[in-house]
Amino acid sequence: MSFSSLPFSSHLGSSPLPHALVPYGWDAGWAAEFAPYAERGLVPGRVVRVDRGQCDVVTADGIVRADTEFVTPRDPLKVVCTGDWAAVDPDGGDPRYVQAYLPRRSSFVRSTSSKRSEGQILAANVDHSIIAVSLAAELDLGRIERFLALGWESGGQPVVVLTKADLVPDAATLAHLVEDVGTAAPGVQVLPVSAAAGEGVDVLAAVVSGGTSVLLGQSGAGKSTLANALAGDDVMEVQAIRDVDGKGRHTTTTRNLLLLPGGGVLIDTPGLRGVGLWDAETGVGQVFSEIEDLAEECRFHDCAHTAEPGCAVLAAVEDGTLPERRLDSYRKLIRENQRIVAKTDARLRAELRREWRLRGAEGRAAMEAKRGRVR
Repeated sequence: MSFSSLPFSSHLGSSPLPHALVPYGWDAGWAAEFAPYAERGLVPGRVVRVDRGQCDVVTADGIVRADTEFVTPRDPLKVVCTGDWAAVDPDGGDPRYVQAYLPRRSSFVRSTSSKRSEGQILAANVDHSIIAVSLAAELDLGRIERFLALGWESGGQPVVVLTKADLVPDAATLAHLVEDVGTAAPGVQVLPVSAAAGEGVDVLAAVVSGGTSVLLGQSGAGKSTLANALAGDDVMEVQAIRDVDGKGRHTTTTRNLLLLPGGGVLIDTPGLRGVGLWDAETGVGQVFSEIEDLAEECRFHDCAHTAEPGCAVLAAVEDGTLPERRLDSYRKLIRENQRIVAKTDARLRAELRREWRLRGAEGRAAMEAKRGRVR
């Protein structure tokens, strides 16, 4: 079956497209990338869920269940992920397999909590990173900055959503909280939203209507309630939150891609207890852009902004234009990112050495076998 003969065809530019996939983000660029797989008779689709070595893929004919055996490499960053565009076996195979996925335009990656310093991909091909922060608990600006660094690094546009805004009935107090978060999120839209009361949901829906959004945050941040409000249906289970600390259990246990009625798609994710950076130097620089700009005015190009003479960053702290908390957070994330990059480089070097040793052993065995044949 050729790509052009798929049902529900329409045209965008000069490339034939499966009409049913356009709402999921399919475009002429993806069509061009898929062309070699179309010649092999494979079917395009978007991964909406991955679990237990299989995944659900939405195709022009609906959702199919497919095995991921051929897209499960040793590198955890290269496994198939929710949001990927996949090449799937045509109907008739049992089981059907995901044979490959298209090169990602963007991806949201964090470091795992393991000592192996591996990255974990949470969502692929995202345009917006929605960072849900509950107003039922005290704001942690440092955590927000951490999420933002990963959001910028992913290649998508971050958006901070202050959920449960109905718990802050005083308008002046709410405005003050939005302003506080805004100082930690330069260049990022900060939206107070009450999904329960339906306030602010329409504004957020308009923001995310033009692409793929990934919904991130801690357990208890109200992500599932927010996902239901955006989807216009109770598609995600909602659990009660403990009154003691405002935290909740993991309602979402897998990453699910949902089609939104107002346009766009949403990838909901489990609550994240730990948010480790993963090679996010550019993202950190974007979050702390005012510090990066000040650093350009320092006397020394390698200024560490600790005690150097002529440091424009320290001068800004002293005159009050730069909050000391921001500088402390910047230093912390820079140090953490440098550590994870160094560990990753060391792990890659060790793996390379093991590979060379293995190849050497295989080469020696081949030579011994050849000598045996000659004798």
